[in-house]
Amino acid sequence: MSNRFDLSDLRLFLHIVESGSITAGAARAHMALASASARIRNMEDALGTALLERGRRGIQTTDAGRALAHHARMMGQQMEQLRDELGQYAQGLKGHIRLLCNTSAMTEFLPEVLASFLARHPHTDIELEEKLSYEVVQAVVDGVADVGIIADSTDSGPLQTFPFRQDHLVAVLAKKHPLAKRKSVAFGELLGEDFVGLSGDSALQQHLSGHATRAGKRLQYRVRLRSFDGICRMVEQLVGVAVIPETAAYACAAHLDIRVLPLADAWAKRQLLICVRGLDGLPGHTRELIQALQAHSHRPPKAANPPHSSSSDNGKRK
Repeated sequence: MSNRFDLSDLRLFLHIVESGSITAGAARAHMALASASARIRNMEDALGTALLERGRRGIQTTDAGRALAHHARMMGQQMEQLRDELGQYAQGLKGHIRLLCNTSAMTEFLPEVLASFLARHPHTDIELEEKLSYEVVQAVVDGVADVGIIADSTDSGPLQTFPFRQDHLVAVLAKKHPLAKRKSVAFGELLGEDFVGLSGDSALQQHLSGHATRAGKRLQYRVRLRSFDGICRMVEQLVGVAVIPETAAYACAAHLDIRVLPLADAWAKRQLLICVRGLDGLPGHTRELIQALQAHSHRPPKAANPPHSSSSDNGKRK
């Protein structure tokens, strides 16, 4: 039995802690479950203490496990800085950035800027994950993530923040819907309707469910899909109503028979922020990503009204 562990063991341990189970952590580390379990047992034997408490609902870290996770993250950050400093001398060293963000950032704003960044930085990889804004803040504070993108309605705590993009949520309805002729609608007015939403554990759907709960209601989904275009197509067929990012809604309104209404609620008008623990402690490739995100923040927003919406509406009203 080995009485030592290496960086791959530490990375595996962090994967397990962050995912909440040995099975999921092993999958993230591209490792067989039996091998991952054996590595964790060897680490505990080498340290002479338990790192994880195993239960029916997954694992919990012990005090020793939390201490190890903290130092493992610190070592990971130092390795990133080492790769960055040596990168100018040696080819083949890969930089790694873990970026967490909400649904709107992931689907509407990041694909273009990240594609451009990765094309310019062939030796840098980005791990992108969708989370609720408060979860993003905690992950960046804890060192689990390098960079986060959050809504300004979330307390960023000790983190440094920089503006990224405007992110307005809007209601999408079929043009035959009774509320479709309104200029705006409150979220509470929609809570008696059937909803069409995103499938899976979407941060946007969790965000909307939270506001529904605070209003004493629960969202009733008729169907959940994987894309905003699919959602809007269902809305067009009178399956239900939806609340999605403004940019996605107007892109769909250009070719679907739907109406996009601003939400009257203050929380629907958000500024997205880039957040980090501190620029000075970040590797060069991570600072360059933040610069790319900031440059993207100066792009003009998309049109606030769908193309040709006025003429097509007038033609139907007569």
